[in-house]
Amino acid sequence: MKQTIICLSLSLLLFVGCGSKKEVTTAAFHSYETECLGKSMDGTQTLKVWASGTDKSDAIEEAKKKAVYEVTFNGITAGTGDCSAYPVIDEPNARTKHQAYFDKFFSDGSKYKKYVTLHGQPKDSKEEFQGAGSTMYGITVVVNRSELRKRFVKDKIIKE
Repeated sequence: MKQTIICLSLSLLLFVGCGSKKEVTTAAFHSYETECLGKSMDGTQTLKVWASGTDKSDAIEEAKKKAVYEVTFNGITAGTGDCSAYPVIDEPNARTKHQAYFDKFFSDGSKYKKYVTLHGQPKDSKEEFQGAGSTMYGITVVVNRSELRKRFVKDKIIKE
């Protein structure tokens, strides 16, 4: 009887120990804040933006849109500190005040794309975090802040 109990206990430990191991992810502990990687004298800012999508190309497009949005309305405070912490549009409630304009500006394939480019090749972005059913990608983009500002002045969204 004692041998049977020992055999069953060892079998149970062996069975549990050989089970599939659950992959541990650090996605829940990562900050997905847009980060400044640097700025240039020509008025551009290089940013690391975290975005998700059904695939990497969707995430890249989402990152471009998010980068322009962040520079326009929020400013960039994380990262090296080289980037302007101030948004291009610092008027309170500008997004809702000019909602029709910005809905059109940020629609897929629209005007915002003129002010953002991918920095390097998409395959160079090796940072990915898998979470609850989605993958976050760290995408490096360049936003032309000075041209974006000129556009909003021309369209009478902000004053010079």
